Amino acid sequence: MHCSNPEERSTDQLRRPARGTSLRGNSRCRLPGIILVLIVLMSSFVWDARAQPASPLSLNAQLLVAARQNDAIQTKRLLQQGAAVNSRNRLGKTPLLLACEKGNQALAADLLEAGADANLASLEGVTPLMAASYEGNAELVGRLLAAGARTEPTDRMHKPAAVYAAGQGNTAALTALLAAGVDVNATYEHDLTLLMWAAGQGHAETARVLVSRGARVGMRDDRGMNAAEIAREAGHGEVVQAAGLP
Repeated sequence: MHCSNPEERSTDQLRRPARGTSLRGNSRCRLPGIILVLIVLMSSFVWDARAQPASPLSLNAQLLVAARQNDAIQTKRLLQQGAAVNSRNRLGKTPLLLACEKGNQALAADLLEAGADANLASLEGVTPLMAASYEGNAELVGRLLAAGARTEPTDRMHKPAAVYAAGQGNTAALTALLAAGVDVNATYEHDLTLLMWAAGQGHAETARVLVSRGARVGMRDDRGMNAAEIAREAGHGEVVQAAGLP
């Protein structure tokens, strides 16, 4: 916020006391007037500061705080006042990404309605869809997909939204992603498939759904291991039986 500084009085307007003049007496004459001038100037400065509208930068910062705190009412108010819906914090996170990380479906819906970009990623490459998939909020995943969220981007860990859903055992979110066109047999880093991620993390129901959707159980990663072998190695033998893995 820029406030114009009050004009300063020139020092040459302040006369030095004549020789022999009492400094004490002179200060008594000038002190009330100086105090009055200072009070007037300070009052004017405070009034000018209050009269200045909040800058866009401060509104954007407040919006990010409101989103982080799950404050939907404050978020709406700031958007109405002109805050940029796609503002970013120092980590590159937008209000929508913060809402998705919190699993706040209502707040995310308000931000999308206000024009939030469903594909803006953080500095680490995390998108709102990845965050919602990790949290397992299937309805929010659906809203993001309807708003144009892309399924193929990966973060700095080389993981897309579908891998987070499979690895966390978020079956409903994963089902929504598959319905949006994610290849059930796609391979990711180290040639791992969604089935391998689900089985290796001990998520029997997710693995079963993937098999029912056409996941090939015989595919192998870059170590030559299939989903059943990965599950057994991780101590999840029960997944092999529950999901019908060979």
